[in-house]
Amino acid sequence: MNDLSMHILDIVQNSISAGATLVTLTVDESPAEDLLTIAVGDNGRGMTPEQVSRLADPFFTSRTTRRVGMGIPLLMDSARQSGGDVRIESEPGKGTEVTAVFGYSNIDRPPLGDVANALMLLVSSNPDQDFLFTYRYDGEEFLFNTADVRDVFGKDALRNLTIIRNLEKMIKDNMREIRNC
Repeated sequence: MNDLSMHILDIVQNSISAGATLVTLTVDESPAEDLLTIAVGDNGRGMTPEQVSRLADPFFTSRTTRRVGMGIPLLMDSARQSGGDVRIESEPGKGTEVTAVFGYSNIDRPPLGDVANALMLLVSSNPDQDFLFTYRYDGEEFLFNTADVRDVFGKDALRNLTIIRNLEKMIKDNMREIRNC
């Protein structure tokens, strides 16, 4: 995958496929600590310890449409190549959290990519899903919650392309502003 936002798309899609009604995404850029952390959590069906232990195997997948699952193995490789790692915590019936840590300044760390676009693609494709996005940069924080959007603009707001485009711009602007503080 070319950038980390593609990994985010893949992991969040796994959460949605696992029946999650709430997906949390946290991106924490910390140049001061030389770390980039991405965490995706959900309240989906979760996995057994055996399933979690097999996630690094590309030939283990719960999908029935294909027999290969490359998302987590590729994420693990990317994190490890940059001096980081991936931690997966899951419990059946409670959900899953995938946390990937990267060496921020490591030359082998893929670029973050367009997280705002990836998030809005997920939101517009799953307008009834709840997403909570937290972006941090050296301690400064921006929060985006789809439940808040529905409260302000109505239950069908996330089906409106104009609103989606404006939300994407707002997220990009807030991320840029935090990075430039």
